[in-house]
Amino acid sequence: MSAAIQFIRGVDEEVIPDVRLTRAVDGSTGRAIFVFENPDIVQEGKLNVTGMYLLDEEGELSTIDVNAKFINGKPHAIEANYDMKSEEDWDRFMRFMNRYAESHGLGFSKS
Repeated sequence: MSAAIQFIRGVDEEVIPDVRLTRAVDGSTGRAIFVFENPDIVQEGKLNVTGMYLLDEEGELSTIDVNAKFINGKPHAIEANYDMKSEEDWDRFMRFMNRYAESHGLGFSKS
């Protein structure tokens, strides 16, 4: 199974997000901020999003911290935040992101 991101269960989001990571100095917590510009669900008019689901061979990570961004009253982007509350959460998330990057031909760069 390749890694996938879904907003509606069973429907993979094909738009690749911009992902920014932050982490506490002591490594105890972290946050991933996903920004999807014109994602499939917005283009198709499906705004009945209940969460963001990150799926891979290990299982599922999920968050309900998902918001639509509007320009001139029309949905334009989806922003989702995934919080990691421990070093184990961080490690699991990074394994997902490595699989996602590999399955979508992406790379990683530090700022």
